[in-house]
Amino acid sequence: MSRISKDEVKHVANLARLSIKEEEANLFTKQLDDIITYAEQLNELDTEGVEPTTHVLDLQNVMRKDEPKKWIEKEDALKNAPDQQDGQFKVPSVLE
Repeated sequence: MSRISKDEVKHVANLARLSIKEEEANLFTKQLDDIITYAEQLNELDTEGVEPTTHVLDLQNVMRKDEPKKWIEKEDALKNAPDQQDGQFKVPSVLE
């Protein structure tokens, strides 16, 4: 017995704004049923005592301390500016 119907495949295709032909719907129904059958094999595994995780690896963000550091001098930053005025970058006006 199929775990997914052709009507369900067409419905999902419609939700995804995909236009599929009748023969494609038949093909996708078979392929999705095979995928579901394969995934159901996971239900046979003994997961007693296995802690649920969101990822197979224990990943953590590696962050440096947020400490102030000396940046370049204002003159050094402005020397490569295409245009400057009064010690600041001058950019074209965006307001009329």
